[in-house]
Amino acid sequence: MREIDELVQVADPAWPELEQAFTGSAVPVRVLPADPDEGRRCLLQSQVTARSVLGALTLHCGGLVLDDGWLRVYGAGGAGGGLPSLGRVNGFPEELDPHWHPAAGLVVGHDVLGGVFCLNGHDPAGNGRPGDPGQMTYFAPDTLEWEALDMGHSAWIGWLLAGGPERFYAGLRWQGWREEAAALELSQGISVVPFLWSKEAHEDLAATSRRAVALREVVGVSADFARQLGPADPGFLGEL
Repeated sequence: MREIDELVQVADPAWPELEQAFTGSAVPVRVLPADPDEGRRCLLQSQVTARSVLGALTLHCGGLVLDDGWLRVYGAGGAGGGLPSLGRVNGFPEELDPHWHPAAGLVVGHDVLGGVFCLNGHDPAGNGRPGDPGQMTYFAPDTLEWEALDMGHSAWIGWLLAGGPERFYAGLRWQGWREEAAALELSQGISVVPFLWSKEAHEDLAATSRRAVALREVVGVSADFARQLGPADPGFLGEL
């Protein structure tokens, strides 16, 4: 295990370049203030350095809120209605445990529909996940399946800031989605009825009924239906 100073004090930290990317982002992005102690705790347990994008986000910001709240990326967490930290979402042990690691992968983001972005662990296939180790995957609430994104975490952040969500969510956004997302608290998501995976929602998304509820409820409902209807138990989707 590397000590915290080895993880923080690196020659070429990613944070300055990230700050420039936020300024030039093609989508609205809000950088939340960090809880410094929690950021260092998460960095130490995850053993990533501030040279990486994942480490820089974990250390320097409380999380990212993109597209007026549609999508949230986890970092150090913060107080007062902010986002939970990467460690809280993934159930990091309170005290450093050299033997602990996330079993299936690291949950790094959620969207308001209950979609889950996860960084694959060392054995994706063994955990029912597509893609390669260290690659990003997405649990899709409209199919109840995991999808490989064929990119690593740093490329994923670049893709988000370059406007990737516009095309990615093309079939899952309705007129007025931005205003509905912006009105949410960061602990909330959007419940869609009929459910996004249903034939009715696929045929006419605009005709669905939507309301703000706790994001953990939105994610939990999708997980329950995935277990009941198949194709498989999606596994861990983050603690919210």
